[in-house]
Amino acid sequence: MDDLDRLIGPDRRWLANWLEVAVCSIGILTAVGLAVLWPRSRPDFELAAIGFADAVVPAEVTSASDSACSYAPELRCRTVIFGLTDGSNDVASQEFDESPTAPRLEVGDRVVLNVINNADPLFRYHYADRDRRPLLAVVAVGFAIAVIGLGRLRGLAALFGLLASVAILLWFVAPAILAGRDPVAVAAVGGSAIALLALYLTHGWRTTTHVAAIGTFAALALTMVLSWLVTPAAAFSGFASEESLFLALLEGVQIPGLVLAGAILGAIGALDDVTVTQVSTVFELRRADPGQSSHQLYYAGLRVGRDHIASTINTLLLAYAGASMPLLLLLTLSNLSLSMVVNSEVVAVEIVRTIVGSIGLVAAVPITTFLAARAATLRPLRPSL
Repeated sequence: MDDLDRLIGPDRRWLANWLEVAVCSIGILTAVGLAVLWPRSRPDFELAAIGFADAVVPAEVTSASDSACSYAPELRCRTVIFGLTDGSNDVASQEFDESPTAPRLEVGDRVVLNVINNADPLFRYHYADRDRRPLLAVVAVGFAIAVIGLGRLRGLAALFGLLASVAILLWFVAPAILAGRDPVAVAAVGGSAIALLALYLTHGWRTTTHVAAIGTFAALALTMVLSWLVTPAAAFSGFASEESLFLALLEGVQIPGLVLAGAILGAIGALDDVTVTQVSTVFELRRADPGQSSHQLYYAGLRVGRDHIASTINTLLLAYAGASMPLLLLLTLSNLSLSMVVNSEVVAVEIVRTIVGSIGLVAAVPITTFLAARAATLRPLRPSL
């Protein structure tokens, strides 16, 4: 028996090995899933059929004036001339009627234009949106400075985890679903990869991270099972949003599975938050009082978890409500009863996502706290998450 076995005992040594074996197994299964589901080629869709332009180019407003509309002289329009800033030196013009939904562009405003290659030269360029990329870059830099300023190396690692999550979503999840892969399988594998990268890039290879990872995957498995049971029973069509209607025009994309896939991916971030917090809490309690037993640590951590889960569930609800605020206002104007409002698919989908995700969060607390309480006495205290 080596020094570690004499220190922690063979039963706890077995638990330490089990944690590492479980995490490695999850990692191997995730890697296999990525290899099997990875899209081999980019789908060749007719983008014009679903309203996409052939290209998008940056431009700047060089002239803007109010005058009579060319198509209706009795109406007032704002004629805007754009100068492309992509190096082509092309010029485009467009009329905007005076309405609340029309943009009010001024000279010097930076915009992006849609390009339709086969259109008449006079109508080849169309206003798409304002160019917000410089502002977004400034906001992103400010966010990075704040995170690194507080978290230092841990904050920098968290930013790398965030970038890895975005990369998986853009290079695997979205292309695989567009290639006709099962959205549920893609979401499960992609979500697993996101969770593993986010946890281990941020917190490193240590017992506390193993516990958080296993707690996350246990709760995620429960979330998937509940989603599989509830989503078919609710008979969601998957066409509640305008975006889904456009995607329905693409051959091979499995629209109904997107509802379940969204529920799985939506649960990942919140689960990471809950499991990491529970593990950190238990190990800090252990550090404050090394004499506590695993039983005492479990119930102390569970008390903290109850408070955390109560606020997290409310956060999920408000996040969904905030994202759907225009829809919420329209439903309020409809004079429908509350039961009819929640029965509509566009609302029912969000309710199911919230409830199923919340059940997963609730389950994550006792599972992770139990594992953390057992693991907290495995070896001499080390820095927590």
